[in-house]
Amino acid sequence: MRRRDVLALGAAALPAVALRSARAQAKFPDRPIRLVVPFPPGGVYDAIGRPWADRMKVHLGTVIIENQGGSGGALGAAAVTRARPDGYTILMQGPAINVINWVAVARPLYDPKDLEPIALLGSARFAIAVHPAVPAKTLAELVAYAKANPGKLSYASAGTGSMNHLTGEWFKSLTGTDITHVPYRGTGPALTDVIAGQVPMIVPAVTGQLVELHQAGKLRILAITGLPRIAALPDIPTAIEAGLPALVSQQYIGLYAPAGTPAPIVAQISNATRTAMAEAEFRGILTVIGFVPADDTSPETMRAVVAQEFAHWTPVIRAIGLKLE
Repeated sequence: MRRRDVLALGAAALPAVALRSARAQAKFPDRPIRLVVPFPPGGVYDAIGRPWADRMKVHLGTVIIENQGGSGGALGAAAVTRARPDGYTILMQGPAINVINWVAVARPLYDPKDLEPIALLGSARFAIAVHPAVPAKTLAELVAYAKANPGKLSYASAGTGSMNHLTGEWFKSLTGTDITHVPYRGTGPALTDVIAGQVPMIVPAVTGQLVELHQAGKLRILAITGLPRIAALPDIPTAIEAGLPALVSQQYIGLYAPAGTPAPIVAQISNATRTAMAEAEFRGILTVIGFVPADDTSPETMRAVVAQEFAHWTPVIRAIGLKLE
């Protein structure tokens, strides 16, 4: 076959390829979407992800949640960056986790640029909580006890490199306390051991489950790392009110797609999310567990939050010397 004939055949094939791609986008989705939650069940990501997936049935069809825990959320995120960019694999992730992975990890598992922001869902705050056996009823008493007993206390987190870990290390740095970090593969298993008295302290994101455990006396929340106070826990002060004005830590949570996902598909998922987030019933489900739903969920807002989190957390990570393998 002559070279000009080969080129002609290739040129003729291009419109066909483009047409198939356009048709695939036009009928999206025609099968279930996979939502990767980069932590085991039992934490704030599940508490947000499951009602979101349920709401999407009307707008996008079936959404299957896949929990891929490990490396503080980095394993699940890395898996999504390697997925086909067709809208059928998306990630629920906090921008700050991307900062930790990129700034503190010696060999990052993925590049944040390989994730395309879809929508901002809102933010969760963290709690400083202890097992009832710990002789501290306030944050000040906890700091005093830790200083009087260096190395005796330990705190559980959702994993090395998680926002729980960063918040715990920041707390230690601000208070000058010696508290050992005990990483788990998610908040669920961490809470189990704290309730059992295996670990005396935990720094979890606030969820409905955490509120219930506090109200049942199975653990004691001493402070919340952000304003305002939580309606379900009106008597629990913020860390600012408790004497640590610099301890403001909240976890923004949003949706990402693999870089290269067609813009119309990203827009379709984003628009479906915006519609759901505007529903009073859905916002109520999120608010009652201590989550703050976003008013503007657009990809542009999500990109702005990503930039904001890099600017905020990068100097903190470097100041406390957080380095991860």
